[in-house]
Amino acid sequence: MPATKAELMIFLDNLSLATVTFDHEPVFTVEEAQKVHGNISGGHCKNLFCKDEKGALWLIVALEDARIDLKAAKDKIGSKRLTFGKPELLMEILGLEPGSVSPFGLINDKEAKTNVILDAAMMKNENLNFHPLKNDATTTIASADLVTFIKACGHSPRIVAVSDDLL
Repeated sequence: MPATKAELMIFLDNLSLATVTFDHEPVFTVEEAQKVHGNISGGHCKNLFCKDEKGALWLIVALEDARIDLKAAKDKIGSKRLTFGKPELLMEILGLEPGSVSPFGLINDKEAKTNVILDAAMMKNENLNFHPLKNDATTTIASADLVTFIKACGHSPRIVAVSDDLL
């Protein structure tokens, strides 16, 4: 069974990582999320769960308005042709449903099958916002603490300038 939001919060607390969670109506797109996060400070993010032609899995995390060209991203991250992972694979590996994709899902990837790419532009933000396993809430976490969380889940995140944004 995938971790619950409560189990995620306990995991974060056990790592002594400070977070703040805001409950809201379920949102399924960046556009819908923008309507509910007006008073939540920090960088709001999107997450692309991808698979390459060799079968490697990738989670690319960037600011919600970042332009990510998957054809160009493959060269930046050292993969083969990228396509979006199917919902069944997303559930199997990260325990997440479409619309709830988040690096917090890495808590469910016990075998560390997913390569994690954090966009360099996003990491310039002090605080970042993600769904805590479900799309009916937003959790704010410090960008440095996000890296700590990802490493505690057994992954080695890489910070790569993967977006087309010029900063």
